[in-house]
Order: sequence, then C-alpha cells, then structure tokens
Amino acid sequence: MSSAHPASGQAPSQPLPSEPLPPEPPPSGQDALRRFAAVWSRAVYPATATSMTRAEFEDHLVPLAAILRSALRSQPFDPEPAAEVGVALVRAHCTDPDALSLILGAVDSYLVLYCPPDRNLSGEEARARCSRLQHTVAAGFARALRERTLAEQEALSRAALAAQAETERALHTSEERFRAVFEGAAIGVGIADVDGRIMDVNDALSRMFGTNAAEVTGRNVGEMVHPDDSPDVWGLYSELVRGERDYYRVEKAYYRGDGSVLWTDLSVALLRDAHGRPQYQLALLEDITERRLLHEQLRYEATHDALTGLPNRTLFFERLDRALAPGGGEDRFGVCYLDLDGFKAVNDSLGHAVGDRLLVAVAERLRSCAEEPAELVARLGGDEFVALLTGPTAQEDATALARRMLSALAEPVRLDGRDLSVRASIGIVDGASGESGAAEVLRSADITMYRAKAAGGNRYELADADSDARAIARHDLTNCLPAALDNGEFFIEYQPLVRLHDGTVRGAEALVRWLHPVHGVLGPDQFIPLAESTGLIVPLGRWVLQEAARQARAWRAEGTCEGPMRVNVNLSPAQLRHPSLVADTVAVLDSSGLDPSALCLEVTENALIGADEEELRPLRQLADLGVDIALDDFGTGYSNLSYLRRLPVSTLKLDRSFTRGMQRAPADPVDVKIVEGIVSLAHTLDLSVTVEGVETGTQAEHLRVLGCDTAQGWYYARPGPPERLHTLSLVDAAS
Repeated sequence: MSSAHPASGQAPSQPLPSEPLPPEPPPSGQDALRRFAAVWSRAVYPATATSMTRAEFEDHLVPLAAILRSALRSQPFDPEPAAEVGVALVRAHCTDPDALSLILGAVDSYLVLYCPPDRNLSGEEARARCSRLQHTVAAGFARALRERTLAEQEALSRAALAAQAETERALHTSEERFRAVFEGAAIGVGIADVDGRIMDVNDALSRMFGTNAAEVTGRNVGEMVHPDDSPDVWGLYSELVRGERDYYRVEKAYYRGDGSVLWTDLSVALLRDAHGRPQYQLALLEDITERRLLHEQLRYEATHDALTGLPNRTLFFERLDRALAPGGGEDRFGVCYLDLDGFKAVNDSLGHAVGDRLLVAVAERLRSCAEEPAELVARLGGDEFVALLTGPTAQEDATALARRMLSALAEPVRLDGRDLSVRASIGIVDGASGESGAAEVLRSADITMYRAKAAGGNRYELADADSDARAIARHDLTNCLPAALDNGEFFIEYQPLVRLHDGTVRGAEALVRWLHPVHGVLGPDQFIPLAESTGLIVPLGRWVLQEAARQARAWRAEGTCEGPMRVNVNLSPAQLRHPSLVADTVAVLDSSGLDPSALCLEVTENALIGADEEELRPLRQLADLGVDIALDDFGTGYSNLSYLRRLPVSTLKLDRSFTRGMQRAPADPVDVKIVEGIVSLAHTLDLSVTVEGVETGTQAEHLRVLGCDTAQGWYYARPGPPERLHTLSLVDAAS
C-alpha cells in the first residue's frame, strides 16, 4: 500500500496522470459521469492487474461512479453504498500496492467537480461527504483485499499441510511440490520446531521483516515478543507446542529490522510425525499494517468530536461503562456534567461560526484542566461537555476538577477583537463502581447541572438523591399531563368569596385539582408550572374556564343565591399571551349562557408589570365586554401604584402577606396602615378589594373595619365541591 493514508481526505503523494481542468463548468448527467469515469480510469488503470482493455476498464468504472454520485447526493447522507465500490475494484484486480491511493486520489480530486451535489449543499459539506465516501471505499477495498488474501492463505495452508502429509506417507516424493508452494507464496511462511527454533522462512516473510532469511533462521519464536501482544497469544502458543491444540490464529505485532512495527494476521498450525507426536510449527503471516493504520484512523474519527478534537459521546460511554462495571478495576468514579450558560445567545447574536470557535476555545481550556491519566474530558454535543474520573479519591478529584474548569473559563475568550465571557454550570455525580448504570449516572448529572443553573449558574452542585427523585417525579408528571386532560382526571373545587359587610357569599374562586391515578389528589402548585412549561396550560385553562362558567350558570339557574353570583378563574401569563384568549372566552360565555358580569379573570401582578398597550389589549377587550379583571397577588410585584390607573382591572386581590399581622388582637399597626392605604387608593380608583388567606375571625373583623370588600380563606371555608359553596365554617384555622 502507498504511504499516503486513504482516510486523510488529501490528494495522494503520487501525482495523478495529467488531466487539465476544464475551462468551463463540467457537463451534467450521464456525460459528466462518463467524463469522471474516464479520468478515474486514466489514473488507476496503470496500477491494475486486470485483463480488461483500457476502454473496457473505463466502462467497468461507470456504474461504480454512479454509486458514488448517488451516495454523495443522498438525503440523508449514507456513505455505506461506497463500500461496494472498493469491493468491485478488488474483484477487477486493482490490487497493486499503489492502486488504493490512486483510486482515492481521483475520487478526492474529481468526484465533486464532475458529479456535484444539489446546490443547497455547501461546498464544505460536499467535501466532508467526499471524504467520508473515500473512507468507506477504503474500508470496502481493505475488507475485500483481506478476504481475497485469506482465501489464498487458506489454500496455501491446505496445500502445505497436504504436501507435508504426502511427505510423511511417501518420504521425499513431494518435497519439490512443497518447496514450490513454500517459495512461491505471496504471504510469509515459516517453519519452526516445537522448541521454537526457526528452521526455514520464505522470501515473502523475509521481505515483510525487512531482512534476509539467514538473519531470521535460527532465532527462537519466544524471543519475538511485542508490548502490544495479547496475553492470549503466548497461552495459545504454549498449548500448541504441547500438542493440546492443532491450530490458532491471532493478530500479532513484530519489530522489523529497522525498529518499525509490523502488524500481521498470524496463523500457526501444528505438524505431527507418523506417531502423532508434535514435530513442527507452520506459521502463515499476512502483513496487515496498512489495514491496521486505516482502522485506527477510522476508529479515531468515530470516537472523537470533529469540531473540538475531544473524545465524543461514543468514547465517553465506552469509558463510563468500563468504570461502572463490577470488578472493572476501579473502586470509585466521578462525573462532571458541564453546560455553558447563555451559549444560545452567542449563536443567535454572533452566528454559529463564532459559536463554533468559542466551543473550540472552551474545549482547549477544559482539556488543559484534565491532564491525569484517570481523567477524561469529552464533548457530548452542542455546548455540553463531560468529564470522567476514576480512582479511590474520585469524589474529591471531581470537585477539584470542577473548580479548575470554572477557573479556566473565568477569563473571557477573545474572538475578532471581542471579549466573550464564558460561564458554565456543572453537576457532579460520584459513587462506587457496580452500583449504577451509565444512563442513571448521566441522568443524575444532568439534573444536578440544571440545579446549578437554577441557582444562578457559573457554579457546581453535588448530586442529591432527594433532588433527583423530585426532578424525576416532575418529569413523570409532565409526561402524564396530556393524557390526564384527555382522560378527565382534572376536577374543580370552589372556595367562597364572602362579602365582609354582611357575611354573604358573593361568588367563588375556581381551583383546579388533578386526581392522579398513582399520587392521588395534586394541588395546582404541583402541576400548573409543568403545564406552563409544556404549553398544556392553554387547553387546561380553557377547560377550567368552560367548567367554571357552566357551574356558575347552574348556580344561577338553581335560584338559591342571594344576589348575583360570579366565578373567579385564574389566567396564567401563557394564556394571557395566547392569541385566541378573547375568542375562547366569548365562545365559553355564549355556550354556557353566562352573563359576562358573572365572570372574573384573575391575572397576577407580575404578569402585568411592564406590559405595553398591545399586551393589555385582550384584557381591555374583555373588560369592555363586561368581564371583571382582578389583579391577583397585589403588592408582591413592586409595581408603581400609579400604573393601576392604566390597567383594565376592577378588583385588587391583596396578597395574604399584608394581613398576617391581623390574625390576633391587637393587630400589627404597620400591617393596618399598609392595608388602610391600599384600600383607600383602590376605592379612590373605583376598584374593589378582595383579601385572600383569611384564617381567623379577628382578622376578618379588622379587614371589615378597614373597608375591604370581599375575602376568602380557611376561616370561611376550604375549597370544596360546588354543592358546599354556601356552607361556611367560620372557625379559626388555628383551632
């Protein structure tokens, strides 16, 4: 084989036959395919041993060129068909040592030129595909060449053994035949006695070792040790010379005379005398050095990230599985899972090219932090990196490595005259080997990393089993949410809204619950944030609005209410921003027959802070229809009180934190003054005031005296079914 490596994607060192580039774009279709085949034939034909003429060989290459063109243009890209091209070339006797480099060189230089891919594929991607195709052609070529050589080797082995048997049966009558096979073989052949002394070698073996037969003959096989020898090699050898086995085959390395390494496919057979006693060893050696180098190159590319050069997820999981295996030789392991904070903003604002350069710079810094043999840093993909440590002090080492990585990233990365700050969040998991699987470890590390992000980022956190369990439970609930709505697992409880001046029920707030088949009844704080993060809050909120409106209409139809009843329904920020909010609300009112004045939509203060007129338009439209709008959790958003004048709200719902000091007498004077001021401001703006979280009679009386309009809380009633709306307990919650 040529010294130029076929997997490198570069033009071969041996120049191709002169073929001037066309002065204009190459022809398309079948003409382009034929032209490429002609150039390819001109490059390769001189190095073939085919019986075909030049024209016949060119015709033979046309369908192979078509295979390469189809693979280059495939969507999604699949290089595997190119392996058959390498097989077909071997079958056409393109087996000269220089043939493969000429084959790949022509593909590298002319395939994209004469058979270009679709225009929507960039030149860089086309060259990358061409390089992958060369790798696949080389792999198919090497496989076919090896199979052909093995067939020759097997035939030679059978001939040698048959010749030896004939010799034993008929003395020396077949000596010339055996010598002819021995000397004419294309692979290395050697004979040694059972003590390991080499008695004879053929010329092919001498050439493989870069020496002459005299220098090899007389040496002992046991001296030809190489550091990369598998422990099995010498165990098999010992069994053979003792007569316990008749044959073995291994891959073995040897040192050549110049000190370089020769890799061989070694087959050794035991020859016995007429009485069955071991007498000789017959060794057949095929030179697989080039194939081994190609395999190592392809293995490197398959296990390393193309952008950063770091080990990729494939190699990382191989090492992690080894570290986690029981009895794998390591007592403990540590994993650092790192994700860059805000990296998406770099790609969005500066472009992916700058983002890629930033990732390369980050990879170099992380690589410099893990220089010990037991430390591995890999890139999993995107802006996610991971480090693996093994050894008895893995926990302490992982924490120290996380600190080094954060310190290494503290210095801004300078690109194109611009300093880019880099922050990262790291989750650390450690444990004993044999206790966990790779998927479980990575899941825990990922959860822990997101805890570090939630805590502000640019820090590391240690894994915690309770936190993992909560995160997994949240994930399970998130997965169950869509089916829960379809299966009717949600229901609504109602908490009365009571007029403070006369103690009558004014209405009720609708509070959704989830009757989970495993976890029982779940409150909104356990699943509403999950519904908001997945977008399910919109259909869930629409369902709650429909059910609440239907129930409010039923209360009115029953005629048991003193005065008009209304129902309060919470709106999440996602619902507020949804374009169909107004239309959905109008449709619900029409279908239920509910008067708009009987519906109050509660919006949190935080959702409206800083909202512009466009964002407030849906609420204004609903208010114009007669729907009440309540500002929920008032006082927690630190908004400008003058901002209330431009909001389309009719009710302030005062947060419970302002009234806790009134639960017992005497009331906290500061709380009294605050509530008194809010009530005065609200009434000046013609807004009613509702207080939530009322838990004692004393608290209710203070709020009545201060002029609050309505209240709700456990003092009056806990949320319950609609038929219990008018059943007020009036019992202090503390009792």
